[in-house]
Amino acid sequence: MIDGATILIAHIGYPTTTFKSPLIYNPYFESIGFNAVVVPMGVQAPDYAAFLPQIFRLTNIRGALITMPHKVATLDLVDEVSTTARIAGSCNAVLLRPDGTLVADMFDGEGFVRGVLRKGRQLAGARALVVGSGGVGSAIAASLAGAGVAELGVFDVHAPSAEALAARLRAHYPKLALHVGSRDPAGYDVVVNATPIGMNDGDPLPMDVDRIAPGAFVGEVVLKQEFTPFLQAAKAKGCAVQVGTDMLFEQIPAYLEFFGFPATTADELRRVARLG
Repeated sequence: MIDGATILIAHIGYPTTTFKSPLIYNPYFESIGFNAVVVPMGVQAPDYAAFLPQIFRLTNIRGALITMPHKVATLDLVDEVSTTARIAGSCNAVLLRPDGTLVADMFDGEGFVRGVLRKGRQLAGARALVVGSGGVGSAIAASLAGAGVAELGVFDVHAPSAEALAARLRAHYPKLALHVGSRDPAGYDVVVNATPIGMNDGDPLPMDVDRIAPGAFVGEVVLKQEFTPFLQAAKAKGCAVQVGTDMLFEQIPAYLEFFGFPATTADELRRVARLG
């Protein structure tokens, strides 16, 4: 039930027909009797710069979930940007502080890292490889650096993207050992496919699975199927793996904390979600 005391979280993007967050957040709020609601709001790019400041003039809004095509543009429309969002070059959440200022953060990488840690893997001092330096890959690389990995490899088929990500990482984590330009997974403890490879039947593998050590932890961001050919090949080698949907569910508790809402676990969110 929505009433005059309901706290609003806007979910802003375009188109809205693919939005899944309301089907996860709102059942959770209902299950704990918390008076908040996530509301999809379709805003096209030409209107966004004028729209965002106005939505935060509402007196009953707490923040916003930001999705495509606005993740990059938002950084220029807020008062403060987190380190993770700066490295990622994009954000997916904005909080309205009590003083009226807006702060942007990025939680894709946080979701990935929380999933790895919850599975009992150690990241502090580990060696990690992230293949794909787009928005998601950059966010994961930023969060891995924040989690204390000792070495980080970044790769993208568009080499300037990987170089730019490495430059942003060096600016914030000068002691991090960075390797740029190779997707050879040999010698890494954590290996991540942060590319769209695996979404379509017949896609090649994103890297040479034969070069991954059996004891490595292998993660995926593709959501279309739970166990992509890449993860299936890694599992066949004996690797522990993390499916793409884990990143989605693991980041929501981080969002809830960011907005000052009651937090929960990824397992509870999966239990109450109405994704069909």
